[in-house]
Amino acid sequence: MKKSNAERFIEAYNQIDYSLRTIYDFKRSMSFSDVVRRSVVLNSVVRKYEEDLIDFGRLRNAIIHQGNNHFTIAEPHDDIVDKIEKLSALIAEPPKAIDRVGKKEVITINYDMSIKSAMELIGRSGFSNLPIYKAETLIGILNARKLLGVLGNKLAEGVNLQEYITNTTVNSVIADMGEDYYFMLADPDISIDQAMNAFENNRKLLIILITKNGKDTGKPLGVISSADIIDMKKILDVY
Repeated sequence: MKKSNAERFIEAYNQIDYSLRTIYDFKRSMSFSDVVRRSVVLNSVVRKYEEDLIDFGRLRNAIIHQGNNHFTIAEPHDDIVDKIEKLSALIAEPPKAIDRVGKKEVITINYDMSIKSAMELIGRSGFSNLPIYKAETLIGILNARKLLGVLGNKLAEGVNLQEYITNTTVNSVIADMGEDYYFMLADPDISIDQAMNAFENNRKLLIILITKNGKDTGKPLGVISSADIIDMKKILDVY
């Protein structure tokens, strides 16, 4: 039997409510509106559709007979049902970033490669972020813009750049590139929403490196860059 709009709406609403409480460990005693508002800083989908979700909570209370979740007293419009079902899917089963935007090709470099060779590789490949490995362990990310800053400082100090880039390894320059806040590690299950949230919470984040276990051991499986933000937004809009 075909489900009514009210039944579809309530199922989607309950899925959203359950998912947010489970993911973020919210107490059952919290109201739905409080759950939504507390999720705003944690979830980019909730942040974008906060007011819609609050309205859906009010609508749920309006169409459910008090004390009986199975007895509805109103039927929501088709557009409303379609929208809450879309949000339910985005929140409960968000698409994985590596499947939709994560670049599977990741060029890595060895820690003892010269800066000159690394610069040539950046030029040939077009990749501006190169993970640096020592054996099977990640020790940092060589970022083209940050490297340019280091070279600019060396030039200001009167250093012979040709000799410097030829005789200096990428491992030696990592310390001059600052803290590692401009990249983060994630496992293959990171969703588009989680990736979006990471970039929104850290405006200095440049890339998310995806590894088998989300740690710095083992070769990378994919990479998400800040340049992918627009594509991720589009995917969430049409998902």
